Amino acid sequence: MHVAFQGSIATMTHPAPEALREPLTITVPRWFVLAGLALLMATAAPALLVVADRVHLDPWVHDVALFGHLAFLLLGFGAVLSVDSVALQWVVGRRQLHDVVATAGHVQAAIWVGYAGLVASGIVLEPDLTRTVTQIKLGSVLLIGLNGLVATWLHWHLEVSSTRRVLAAGMACAAVSQAAWWTATVIGFLNAH
Repeated sequence: MHVAFQGSIATMTHPAPEALREPLTITVPRWFVLAGLALLMATAAPALLVVADRVHLDPWVHDVALFGHLAFLLLGFGAVLSVDSVALQWVVGRRQLHDVVATAGHVQAAIWVGYAGLVASGIVLEPDLTRTVTQIKLGSVLLIGLNGLVATWLHWHLEVSSTRRVLAAGMACAAVSQAAWWTATVIGFLNAH
């Protein structure tokens, strides 16, 4: 057996038949990954609500979490708005569809980091789960995540082809996204006052 190091990666080779030296590759369909993430989001939501209801922190930690919450809002929602801005420019003929798809690809990580940060910081902000408006906000936050998975799937399709059906689904997905982000943002602002 031979072990070679390149940076922080170790490669082991064993004197075996050539067929056994090929790396094992497991291919999982993209839709399967998205379905798994949707299931994870839907099942984690109740557990996160239980945690949010039981967490009570010092005021300074609350202030830090609030700052983080606002920063993650800027990151995630700002990235969504950048994609939608390019999409609106495409609708009026000032941009090409590939510009929208490329922009979405460039900011996708920022959207998901912002979303995850919002969820994590929101848990420690002690939301009043008995208020209907808070429940609407939390439903909007879950909708943002699930809709984001649909948007990711549509993005993969738009990288390959742009049928009318996929474009219509993309526009509907963007409308749901805007409605959910703005609902959560406005309710969060109103709850803070």
